[in-house]
Amino acid sequence: MNIKEIKEILNLMAEHGLTEIEVEKDGMKIRLKKGPSGKIVTDEISQAGPVAVIPMPSAEKNAAAESASTFVLKSPMVGTFYIAPNPDQPVYVSAGKKVKPGDILCIVEAMKLMNEIKSEVSGTVTEILVKNGQPVEFDHPLMKIEKD
Repeated sequence: MNIKEIKEILNLMAEHGLTEIEVEKDGMKIRLKKGPSGKIVTDEISQAGPVAVIPMPSAEKNAAAESASTFVLKSPMVGTFYIAPNPDQPVYVSAGKKVKPGDILCIVEAMKLMNEIKSEVSGTVTEILVKNGQPVEFDHPLMKIEKD
């Protein structure tokens, strides 16, 4: 099960007001349960692994953050935001830089894996919303891109 599939399950939970769901795929069983704080507790049942707390996507935040001409890049996972491949290398993007689909915008490190986050749109980066090295959560806004 990959991050995109888990994200879809989380969105379905939020959309349908579910408080608990259990899914089995490719020999992996995962249970998502909404805790009293409104966060999702993820428990991998059939494979050893850590338990993660993932916040539910906020419909209000998603609607307010994106307009017709502005794309808000959101973190696809919980991890640490990095704007450059290494501290001694130049940043991937900064405010004012033009980007196109497939351009690497940043990295989100999760469990010692460096995940390149690529642009989904063409446009100009207008604002970077997090600091280098800052922890981010699932669906956390990372940067704004003014679409072409």
